[in-house]
Amino acid sequence: MKQLIIPALLAALITGCSSTPDADQNGAPVESRDNGIATVDASKLDGKGLPRELTDPKSILSKRSVYFDYDKYDVKAEYKDLVAAHAKFLTNNRKFKMLVQGNTDDRGSREYNLALGQKRADSMKKMLTLLGAGEDQVEAVSLGEEKPKNEGADEAAWAENRRGDMLYSGEF
Repeated sequence: MKQLIIPALLAALITGCSSTPDADQNGAPVESRDNGIATVDASKLDGKGLPRELTDPKSILSKRSVYFDYDKYDVKAEYKDLVAAHAKFLTNNRKFKMLVQGNTDDRGSREYNLALGQKRADSMKKMLTLLGAGEDQVEAVSLGEEKPKNEGADEAAWAENRRGDMLYSGEF
C-alpha cells in the first residue's frame, strides 16, 4: 500500500507545480502613458536645443557674463538682477544644468589666477543657489587666464577678461 501512495503523492505534487501558464494568463496589464507625456515645442528651441528665451538678444537671459573688479570676486550690484534672472530660470526648469566658468586677466601667477577664477565662479554659484537654483544644477570651475575674451594688454582688455560666464547644457 505504501508503495502505491508515495508515487501517487509525487505525481500529484509534480502536476500541481507545473510551470505551464494557464491559457487565460496574459501577463501584467500594460498601461498606456500617452496622456501624461510632456512634449517639447521645437519652435521654442534654438539650434542647440535651448529655449529661445536663453538666446533671444531681447531677453536678459541671453546675457551670460558677470564682470569683476581687479583682484575681486564679489558679484557687483549691477549684475545681481542678471544672476537672479538665471536663478529663477533654473528654479523653474530643474532639468537644466549650468556651468559657471571663472576667468581672470593674465596678470598674476597661473596658480593665483586659477584660485581667483574659482572664487569668482563659486561666488556666482552661491548666489544662484541662494536664490533657488538646485545645488546639483550648477557647477563652478576656474579657467584662470586660459580663456581670454580680449587678447589685448591694456585695462579695457583686462576688464573684459575678469568675468564669470554662465553656460547651459548644450553650450559646454
